[in-house]
Amino acid sequence: MRVLLLKEPKNGESGPDPYIKELESRGHKGTLLPVLSFKFVSLNTLTDKLFQPEKYGGLIFTSPRAVEAVRMCLEADERREEWDKALKNKWNTKSIYVVGKATASLVQNLGLNPLGEDTGTAEVLSRLIIEREATNIPPLFFPCGSIKREVLPTALRENGVPLETLTVYQTAEHPNLEKNLKNYFTEQGIPASIAFFSPSGVKFCLEVVRRLSAEQLTQIKFAAIGPTTQDAIAAEGLCVSCTAEKPTAEHLAIAIAKTLQ
Repeated sequence: MRVLLLKEPKNGESGPDPYIKELESRGHKGTLLPVLSFKFVSLNTLTDKLFQPEKYGGLIFTSPRAVEAVRMCLEADERREEWDKALKNKWNTKSIYVVGKATASLVQNLGLNPLGEDTGTAEVLSRLIIEREATNIPPLFFPCGSIKREVLPTALRENGVPLETLTVYQTAEHPNLEKNLKNYFTEQGIPASIAFFSPSGVKFCLEVVRRLSAEQLTQIKFAAIGPTTQDAIAAEGLCVSCTAEKPTAEHLAIAIAKTLQ
């Protein structure tokens, strides 16, 4: 059956996107549509902070985009050299916290050792941080997006763990979103399932999906990558048919395949 995945295709030369592959191996045809566009901001400030590890107790990454911002700061050869020679080792003496496997693997590409890749959500990660960190440490540095949820900062603040945040990317609706959705519905028809990957994805897509599927909306099985996205779909009054047990391609494909049986 046809499954519409509202996320951008994975960049890289390593063959087909894992979400497409996992669905295909279970007999379903997935299509990826990018929903969000990102603009990086404050990269000079970010660079300054990355080059002063002694001021911080560690790093927190809750999205691949934030790691991408760091990578961009290190693009200049002399910066990369300094990073590889000394800075990454200084950061590695501290805790580098991440949510999810995708973010963890990008963090490893920077030469850093991530903690918490199995946490899967900001809630669970914040519990791990609170368990591990004292309240008298220098602040943990958290580069994040403009639409970050306040779960993690609030939990750390309430438990006295010092935190410094910096917005390093802004999230907006993908410029071709509506056009791409219309084309998909015209060419492929109503999908058996639609998977959402973020609350912002729900916010930007749902109205168009409602309009395009009209009275057939109730036939679509809505899937969520995790509990936060599930809540966002439910808040719009839609029934969530399944949620991935963990935010991975395999877990999502298992959940969707089960729902479409």
